[in-house]
Amino acid sequence: MAAVMRIVNRSVFSSVMGRQCLSISSAARAEVTGARTGKALPERVKIVEVGPRDGLQNEKTVVPTEIKIHLIDMLSASGLPVIEATSFVSPRWVPQMADQVEVMKGIHRSPSVSYPVLTPNLKGFHAAVKAGASEVAIFGAASEQFSKKNINCSVDESLQRFNEVMKAAKEAGVPVRGYVSCVLGCPYEGEVAPEKVAHVANQLYSMGCYEISLGDTIGVGTPGSMRKMLEAVSRKVPVSALAVHCHDTYGQALANILVALQMGVSVVDSSVAGLGGCPYAQGASGNVATEDVVYMLHGLGIKTGVELSKVMDAGAFICRTLNRKTNSKVAQATCKL
Repeated sequence: MAAVMRIVNRSVFSSVMGRQCLSISSAARAEVTGARTGKALPERVKIVEVGPRDGLQNEKTVVPTEIKIHLIDMLSASGLPVIEATSFVSPRWVPQMADQVEVMKGIHRSPSVSYPVLTPNLKGFHAAVKAGASEVAIFGAASEQFSKKNINCSVDESLQRFNEVMKAAKEAGVPVRGYVSCVLGCPYEGEVAPEKVAHVANQLYSMGCYEISLGDTIGVGTPGSMRKMLEAVSRKVPVSALAVHCHDTYGQALANILVALQMGVSVVDSSVAGLGGCPYAQGASGNVATEDVVYMLHGLGIKTGVELSKVMDAGAFICRTLNRKTNSKVAQATCKL
């Protein structure tokens, strides 16, 4: 049986996926509700692709600039609405992102795609705008120790820095997305109280971040802890302004995302081929794979605008370049790599 499955033609798979024969009907989808919230699943989900930045930042061998550019261009052709392109951090801290200007200058931008970049401080913001960035992201943490390891300052100090960035962004008309790391656990402090997450998320939202991405940085969360955290945060920040960013260290990412969908969240971060990790979170495996998220969402009858086969092509390309096996279960099942 395994041998038979290995010779399935890719075009056949793509055709089947195109017809969404595995998707449930719209009527059935509308009946799928959150266990406690009573909310129907969202009709459409925005996927934020973080592979070119979060996926590659932890690679020990520097990925050539032209490879990064080609990866972003392939992802742009897949229908993904948002692709996080790079990070304007000091090369001393993250050497993999030292070519941020060249990447921003080299990509072929689609008018239907946003290409945000990370900017940890005012210096990074000005460099990003000069390089052509039209959207930026700032990143804080719900854990003091992680904040000091990641951006070399306390949580309160990071919020003060972000005020400077927010002021400059507002003057320049540049939208800002906010990240909160370690929302379900910290590699240094252990469990993180949902109230801490809610406080930091509320601070970022109050500053003017249009969207707050809640990151399970080390992938220790479960559907239960995800629900508790979102219940706390949604009391401070509208659910419509929330996104989830799940790592799959314990194999809980898709389950956690489903809980978030049931609670009204309609924005999901993911990384092609499940690439990623965190330089300051030992043991954190990759982000949830974009291929797997798209497959699940389409199976639920939720629209994404993303062409799965093209994301798989991009995943196969970067995995060949990195000489590694994909972390995507969907790609593995269809023997793409």
